[in-house]
This record gives sequence, C-alpha cells and structure tokens, in this order.
Amino acid sequence: MTSATFKDHFSSGSAGYAAYRPSYPLELIDELTSISPGTGRVLDCGCGTGQLSVLLAERFDEVIATDASAAQVAAAEPREGVVYRTAQAEDSGLADASVDLITVAQAAHWLDLDSFYAEARRIARPQAAIALITYGVLHLEGVLDRHLHTFYYQTIAAYWPPERRHVETGYRDLPFPFAAIEVPPQVIEMHWTLPQLVGYLNTWSAVKAAQRALGVNPVDALAEALGEEWGDPATRRLVNWPLTIRAGRIHD
Repeated sequence: MTSATFKDHFSSGSAGYAAYRPSYPLELIDELTSISPGTGRVLDCGCGTGQLSVLLAERFDEVIATDASAAQVAAAEPREGVVYRTAQAEDSGLADASVDLITVAQAAHWLDLDSFYAEARRIARPQAAIALITYGVLHLEGVLDRHLHTFYYQTIAAYWPPERRHVETGYRDLPFPFAAIEVPPQVIEMHWTLPQLVGYLNTWSAVKAAQRALGVNPVDALAEALGEEWGDPATRRLVNWPLTIRAGRIHD
C-alpha cells in the first residue's frame, strides 16, 4: 500500500541497506520474547531488508515483516518463518487480535503514530506487547570517533530529516500511550573493515541529501580522513551503537 504520508528515504539504496545495515544482538531477541505473551506470531513493521525479522524467526512461529517500500521488501533476506509483505505499518492487513508482539526497529519516527497505534490495538491479542527499537549515533575507536562525530554533527547535520531527532533522543519524546515495560538498554557491536563502515555511511538519508545538494559525496572526504588513522582498510575495528527499546503492554 502507498500513501502520501509515506516518506521514502531508502528505496533507492535498498541493496546497500541490505548489505551494510547492522544486525541486532540476540539478547534483544531474548528480551522481546520475554515480554510477549506467546510466540505464535509477531508483526515486524518497517522491516527494511529484514535485519530484525530474521532474528525474530528464531523464537516465533511466524514473523510477518512489512515495509511500505517494495524495493526494501524485494531486497530482504529470505528466511523460513518470515513472510515479507509490502504494507504500511498503519494498515497491516492482518486480522483482529492476531499477533502476540509488534516490533518497529529504526522506523517508528517515520510513522503516523496515531494511526499506527490504532492499528496495533486492533490486531493485538490480549496482553500483546509492542516495542519501538532504535539505535543512536555509532561510535568508533579512539581518534576515529572524533572524525565521525564531526561528520555527523557538523558536515551533514543540516541534511538530516527532522524526524532524525527522535533517534538521537532514544525515542524518549515520542508519544507512547501504553503501559510501560522496562527493557534495559543494550549495545550493537560489530567488527567492520573500513569499506564496510563506508558502505554503511552511504545508506544514511542525510548523506544522500547532501550528495544531491552538493554534487559530491561527503563520505569520500571522511573516508580519506579515516583511512589515515585506520591503517590497513581490511583491518576490522570495533563499531558500536547504543540501542534503546521503548516497550509496553498494548491492552493493559
């Protein structure tokens, strides 16, 4: 389904999104399973290319993974137990009272939350849970981190969509009309080569907007600066993101 409210920042880079977006720790999947009243069906909204969806399939019988971008769904990782569909989170197409858990990873800030929450209430089984998951600005080792944060907070700061501020605050300022369930913050950790990091940076919506405006890709200059400190580009270095989860019971 398409809508005039769908802000599509990622379809044009679906292949890069699939290749370079980080995965989630299995501890997150354990926490999500623990707050769910059952493991029959989970709806993963705004699934992108399936980074969270395939992990949820380790614990749930059926994962319905939806995204408003057909290109993202087409590039998603196949996995037994995961059913990918092109659909907006606000209009899932699922039956009433049919899901145990609803997840939205790195996408809640794009949604029409009033409509989405109404849909969540409709499809939620008794005691079903909802979890809005987001990871913030990544961190690198040593001086590499300073280069990266100068790039994020200065070089491309003006090109971020306004919704990005919700990611930076860990979704604390998003409306959330559900009985809260405490889920401890976590960390995503990856060990990446320099080309992997550059590939990830090129998936950022602000980078794409800056490139359109400037006629050059600002990541190129950053990659050169990072390369001077990185050493062998094939060396794997620690990259981490703070991960926060805003969870609640839909029908308290």
